[in-house]
Amino acid sequence: MTKVKSKAWDFQLFRRVLATSKPHRSLLLSGVLLTVLLAILSPLRPFIIGKLVGEYVYIKDASALLNGTLLVVGILLIESIMLIALSYISSDLGQRVVKDLRDKLFEHINRLRLRYFDQHPIGMLVTRSVSDMETIAEIFSQGILVIIGDLLKLSGVLCFMFYMNWELTFVVLIPIPLLIFSSNIFKKAIKNSFQEVRKQVSSLNTFVQEHITGMNVVQIFSREDVEANKFKKINDKHKKAHIKGIMAYSIFFPVVETLSALSIALLVLYSVRTISYGNTDYVKVTTDMMSFILYVHMLFRPIRMLADRFNTLQMGLVGSARVFDLLDNTEFILQNDQISLNKIRGEIEFNNVHFSYDEVHQVLKGISFKVSPGQTIAVVGPTGAGKTSLINLISRFYEFQAGDITLDGKDIRSIDLSSLRSKIAIVLQDVFLYNASILDNITLGNKNIPKEKIIQSAKLVGVHDFIESLEGGYDFVVKERGGVLSTGQRQLISFLRAYVYDPQVLILDEATSSIDSESEELIQSATFELTRNRTSIIIAHRLSTIKNADVIMVMDDGLIVESGSHKELIGLSGKYATLYHNQFLKELESEY
Repeated sequence: MTKVKSKAWDFQLFRRVLATSKPHRSLLLSGVLLTVLLAILSPLRPFIIGKLVGEYVYIKDASALLNGTLLVVGILLIESIMLIALSYISSDLGQRVVKDLRDKLFEHINRLRLRYFDQHPIGMLVTRSVSDMETIAEIFSQGILVIIGDLLKLSGVLCFMFYMNWELTFVVLIPIPLLIFSSNIFKKAIKNSFQEVRKQVSSLNTFVQEHITGMNVVQIFSREDVEANKFKKINDKHKKAHIKGIMAYSIFFPVVETLSALSIALLVLYSVRTISYGNTDYVKVTTDMMSFILYVHMLFRPIRMLADRFNTLQMGLVGSARVFDLLDNTEFILQNDQISLNKIRGEIEFNNVHFSYDEVHQVLKGISFKVSPGQTIAVVGPTGAGKTSLINLISRFYEFQAGDITLDGKDIRSIDLSSLRSKIAIVLQDVFLYNASILDNITLGNKNIPKEKIIQSAKLVGVHDFIESLEGGYDFVVKERGGVLSTGQRQLISFLRAYVYDPQVLILDEATSSIDSESEELIQSATFELTRNRTSIIIAHRLSTIKNADVIMVMDDGLIVESGSHKELIGLSGKYATLYHNQFLKELESEY
């Protein structure tokens, strides 16, 4: 977790947070104006009330009392209206800033390399996008403007107090050093508590997200009790972090009230002493004492709240530091010339490509091959051979360390990323479906794909009848991750999704490994149509599905060890022949 390291760093961070409100400057300025006006109005009330009680009550001037009371009520009404407006403006400003920042953050996350998601838990990113963002909103709704208002109100109150009676003011301020000292201790304690709370919230989100997503694994292995105990430990740490903050509040607020009472006691003692020693201006003493009692409450309450406001600000800065830390991450896929592609032929070439996910262990070790336009090439080999890494590089999900990959003779690193990926469709083994309708999962919100084309494609794939049998047909909601569909049905939807985008390059990554024989026949039929006159790369587990490929490459330990047609490779009696015969024998054994 990003931690606040220094006051200078705090100030730089604060300036950066404040800069996010620039598009909404008019709201900020309106809030500042209201804050200044409130700081001027608030100290008037005790001054007027003191005059009313000390002078007009003493001389029994009913008319002046009535007018003064109406004036005080009028000021209170104006203050109330201004407070309502200020509260609305500050909250509106905070939500506008967070909305802009959240949009920016999500767009930023979408541009990060997949390697970043391999190294960081999803729950942490959810916390950055949701919980930490809300703390930034509080900087504006409960932090900046409120703190400015409290400081200005304190200044106004002190000015009135010194104007009325400077000696009495010093008497009232005697407990203030103790209050400042207590506030400083409280601020440090609550800051540490907030940082720990944010850390534990991130841990909670990460744990819950992972375990709900992987609930089938938890239940399959009867880990419910074990994982529940793990959650209890994390939740207990979250509780203890909050309790530290609660303890700080429970000690600080009574201390403030005690110091406030001490200040009033000193005020009364001094006033009594003044009268006792023969001060004949009884009216002035009464007026000052009445006003000062009200001023003491106006003085201590902002100081007490300032400690709380500063910690709200601090919590917002902690959250904003974590958000900006993510925004400052530049793990993007670099784009140089950004060539835009129109129609492509689909020629793909790897030239001595080396690749590593961690830049330590080589996954691809000098791979070289060429796929001609319209050619279907299959890639086979044992787990960990580097098959899936090939498609990760073609679509630039990851960056290779050495060599060249070209599409129609153009270095893929010089092609606009969106343009490159729009020409390639990938069907993965692990299908992800959104909690949306089948239609939306197929089009992914693309309004340019007409429903007629989807239905026509579904009939060609052989999945139309299955979709129509569902309640609502293409409007059937598949729930999160397509949980109400079978593995084979989800795979068919994924295949249809790739098909309707009419790609120039088709990549199937173990696309038939999780479906039954009937579904596989449908896929094979559709694959034949889809791969016609289209460059296709098929990573296969079932070798029987790629016998008709133009070229079959056999990979092992990051190298291409064999290459040729099915007939040629069988004739070599090498690694492919061994894999094929072993799989054929296993299929025969499973039938019997």
